[in-house]
Amino acid sequence: MARDMTPVLKRCRSLGIEPGFLGIDKKSNRHPRAGRKPSEYGLQLKEKQKAKFIYGVLEKPFRNYFKRAEKAKFGTVGENLIILLELRLDNVVFRLGYGRTRKEARQIVGHKHVLVNGKQVNIPSYMVKPGDKIEIKEKARGLQRYKDILEVTDARIVPDWLEADHESLSGVVKEAPTREQIDVPVNEVLIVELYSK
Repeated sequence: MARDMTPVLKRCRSLGIEPGFLGIDKKSNRHPRAGRKPSEYGLQLKEKQKAKFIYGVLEKPFRNYFKRAEKAKFGTVGENLIILLELRLDNVVFRLGYGRTRKEARQIVGHKHVLVNGKQVNIPSYMVKPGDKIEIKEKARGLQRYKDILEVTDARIVPDWLEADHESLSGVVKEAPTREQIDVPVNEVLIVELYSK
């Protein structure tokens, strides 16, 4: 399976992302070097790489999300793309606070710890829908891992479109998010321009 093995802080620095958006507490000490002014294409490419890096999606699936966003009958293509990425199961587990980072949430899903509407789902890219109940499997709830995770994520604000119950390690997708509810520092208009060439 293809994976991005670049050191996370190095990648954050090169893309100009705060590590906090990925759920990482560390700070990058090095300052970015002043280079040439990036071209229009360079700016568009950087935004696409930012979105792919934040959500942990590789090029081919990302392009497929873009095609789906284009086919949606409402909203702009850019907003639809970000909303589709936000509705991935691994991202929802992260947003509910049951994974410190999206990578960890992806691993939790892959290890078959997550139930969607009572059924086990181990596909990180599974698309959740409004009304879906997401919970950590009863067997896994007692693990020390989740106590440690909640210690770190308990102060994290759960977005309005989700409802979390940290006692039972479960949550409900109340509605599909709007772009205003998604705090990801990505300019999706530039991504649309890039793919529209």
